[in-house]
Amino acid sequence: MNILLDSGSGGRASQRLITEVFLRHFDNSILRRMDDAARLELSGPVAMSTDGYTVTPLFFPGGSIGSLAVHGTVNDIAMMGARPRYLSCAFILEEGLDSDVLERAVADMALAARKAGVAIVTGDTKVVPRGACDAMFITTAGVGEILPGASPSGHGARPGDAVLVSGSMGDHGLTVMAGRLSFVSDVRSDSAPLNAMVERLILEVGDIHVLRDPTRGGLATTLNEIAEQSGVACVVEETAVPVHENVRAGCDILGLDPLYLANEGKLICILPREKAERALAVMRECEFGAEAAIIGEVVEAEKPRVELRTFMGGTRLLSMLEGAQLPRIC
Repeated sequence: MNILLDSGSGGRASQRLITEVFLRHFDNSILRRMDDAARLELSGPVAMSTDGYTVTPLFFPGGSIGSLAVHGTVNDIAMMGARPRYLSCAFILEEGLDSDVLERAVADMALAARKAGVAIVTGDTKVVPRGACDAMFITTAGVGEILPGASPSGHGARPGDAVLVSGSMGDHGLTVMAGRLSFVSDVRSDSAPLNAMVERLILEVGDIHVLRDPTRGGLATTLNEIAEQSGVACVVEETAVPVHENVRAGCDILGLDPLYLANEGKLICILPREKAERALAVMRECEFGAEAAIIGEVVEAEKPRVELRTFMGGTRLLSMLEGAQLPRIC
């Protein structure tokens, strides 16, 4: 069965799609009320984020547009030091889309939400004529409660801080590129929820200055954003940055730099140097942090920048990515 324009009309065809696909997978007491908006129970300061997902291909080793839509928004909320609670989702579907493709993406989304401990409580669906979109676009928004004492921000990096990452760089970006080019590779996307790791860092380590997930533009671009926001320089040791050998090999063949490739299940943590070893230990105890590493430090600078100390002993600037090294990755 294919998705028809009637499926987004608001009539019986829409109701069947909502009941037979979305409600069946996302079912919870709030969504089941089917009101125009969700009534939520929250207290204290709240973090909110929204994002759109247009990845090509829709399904790739290690994830799909459905799981990515959950992980991306959950992680954005977590980077604010918050505990994600609720998500909304809006689907833009192309007329003629195979309903099995939609069902598979929705099932992935539901599973990702359960694993992340969040509920999808409201949403919307529109169907557009053939050619008006590329199969399926998903937009999600999320809210969560900021944990006590947490205030990580891109403006928070201070000279003397240590820079940590929670694992290897570039897995997601190369996986999507390989899928698009039918390039033979054994690399898998790192798409994963990081909220449990963040909560442990905040509650067990504390004094976290910066948390960011290096998605589009990768590690290099995200560190440049932090350096500019904080007015500092970030100095990174090339040999300390974890990169899987299959990612490095794939990048060599395709002419890509793993430091600029997107990650969807990794975070950057910047905090006082004296707390770095404890933070590293906590990360490595978490499900998605076994390859965590201390990769550099924050230093004073007249002009914000990111420096890479190369394995040859030299130093080069890691500038911010001007455009898209790889489009449609999330």
